[in-house]
Amino acid sequence: MKVYSLSLLSVTPTTPAQATLLGTSQDLSSFSFYQRSSVGEFMTFFTKTVAERTPANQPSSVEENNYKAHVFRTSGRQANSPGMAAVMITDLEYPYRPAFSLLTKLLDEHTTLLNNLPSASAAPSFGSASANAFGGNPSQAAAGGLPPAQKGKLEGTLSGYLSKYQDPKQADTIMKVQKELDETKIVLHKTIESVLERGEKLDNLVERSNALSAQSKMFYKTAKKQNSCCVVM
Repeated sequence: MKVYSLSLLSVTPTTPAQATLLGTSQDLSSFSFYQRSSVGEFMTFFTKTVAERTPANQPSSVEENNYKAHVFRTSGRQANSPGMAAVMITDLEYPYRPAFSLLTKLLDEHTTLLNNLPSASAAPSFGSASANAFGGNPSQAAAGGLPPAQKGKLEGTLSGYLSKYQDPKQADTIMKVQKELDETKIVLHKTIESVLERGEKLDNLVERSNALSAQSKMFYKTAKKQNSCCVVM
């Protein structure tokens, strides 16, 4: 079992919703060196897509090839204020309970971060920030969502949780002090298309995305044909 990515985002209440990455941590050590850049870009794209397309207050798990994105998005405190989304990308074997226990914990611990965001007109969109940052450190994919000091602190926290939750048995022991998770309330999606708008296709979103390089788009197409995105080495 493997956890690849852990992210926290702000999400606007608009239609369509727009997500801004507040912080992220990725573990791509199980992929070959030459794959990591493309894998990292697609992980971030996948994170953004599920954060924007899943309903608020409805824990969901979305499968895409060999990945599963666990996402929990909350509403803003006021009708027109942004909410938050915590997204964890794992392999298909990772259990639901520790995943959603962690996402709930992250959201509870960081609700005050929304107070530190710039106004909606000043905050960069996830896509534009990602386009400027890709090619560098994936954890800097959306710089500007939070002040640098807070962003660095958040990503340190995410990195610690990412490492700790690689072992779901250990993580589950830690979480036993918390309220039991009602797994029947988790909405399971076997394909990402099920969370997209009617008529939307992931292939089209990938092709139009400014956050994915031409190399990553080609990588996605090749992986889809093989039905095995990003072969683990």
